[in-house]
Amino acid sequence: MPKAKKSLLTGFNRNLDLVQPSAIRAFDNEVSGIPDILKLTLGEPDFNVPEHIKQAAKLSITKDDSHYAASNGTLALREAITGFLENRYGLKYDAATEIIVTVGATEAIYTVLTSLLNKGDKILLPTPIFPLYIPVTLVGGGEPVFIDTSKNNFVLRPEMLKEAIQKYGDSIKAVVLNFPSNPTGVTYSEEEVKALADVLRETNIVVISDEIYSELTYETTHVSMAKYLPEQTIVLNGVSKSHAMTGYRIGFLAGPAELVAKFSLIHQFTITTATNSAMAAATEALSTDLGRQDTLQMKAEYQSRRDFIYKKMTALGFQIPKPDGAFYIFAKIPTGYIQDDFEFSRDLAHKSKLAVIPGASFGPGGEGYIRLSYAASQENLQEAMTRLTQYMSENKLN
Repeated sequence: MPKAKKSLLTGFNRNLDLVQPSAIRAFDNEVSGIPDILKLTLGEPDFNVPEHIKQAAKLSITKDDSHYAASNGTLALREAITGFLENRYGLKYDAATEIIVTVGATEAIYTVLTSLLNKGDKILLPTPIFPLYIPVTLVGGGEPVFIDTSKNNFVLRPEMLKEAIQKYGDSIKAVVLNFPSNPTGVTYSEEEVKALADVLRETNIVVISDEIYSELTYETTHVSMAKYLPEQTIVLNGVSKSHAMTGYRIGFLAGPAELVAKFSLIHQFTITTATNSAMAAATEALSTDLGRQDTLQMKAEYQSRRDFIYKKMTALGFQIPKPDGAFYIFAKIPTGYIQDDFEFSRDLAHKSKLAVIPGASFGPGGEGYIRLSYAASQENLQEAMTRLTQYMSENKLN
């Protein structure tokens, strides 16, 4: 009698059992089938890619730029990136040895964490935070350590960082800083960045500084962690948010040459290289004055939308940290309403046809909050506030 075959699933990486599909995508999928649903769920800019950037991509195709580029990206784009980082933030990098062009900032996250982690290594995650860091850490054999910042206006304070370092010591491999933040829109001032750098300078902890929204700051000027701690910092950025190029999938990482050399191993074995025409478009976006003006125009529109949503929702009783950047509102559900953020969001979707993301999707400290993306037209945002106002007037608990 032949032995029964084992399930093929028994041969998979056991760390996959520790992760679940994206809660953001899962909730978005759950409510997308509701008729007439208006979605403010995903961080997807509603602008089209500017024409001059599209023309750069087309020219690349027309000129038969169809062969493998260097694994770390075309030199033209890496030089555009170094120029961008120096022009905007005063950072100096060598295009040949300190830059990798990635397939979106998400690949940069995967590449850095996969390269750094050994089994049991800890990654400090100030939460609420972009949740991708959690499953990638787990699959890499690491352990996420959550630092709830919700009682500190969603900013990691030096004393909180010191406490975590004292508790976990040499098992800490890296800390993630995401600013301006997804989901809160909160960012760090220069003084706050410097204070964290002063704590980290005495350690061997790598700083993964996720600055994908750096160009979308409002009343403040973005200050990179690499300004004060370049020898320990890996900067992650890209053109998805700054130039509405999400579908082009171009991100990048910048850091010390000895670290970047290690990251390039995982990078080349994972994706070989990014797409030539998309890199040509990103070169145009980052190296031209037109590309700079594109971002400034989008930012002005986002700021106007922020002000509109913030005013409307605070009048309805939501407590909201006023976003310094990005394009999200992270709002605490008022008392007198369903307090479970998943149940509140489901009820809102079914009764008022408005979809948002439950705050618990972003880790500890997000419970009882909802996230709205205002990367949507003013017309849609006005309709969204009409629906939310109606819901709040009709669904207060007795």
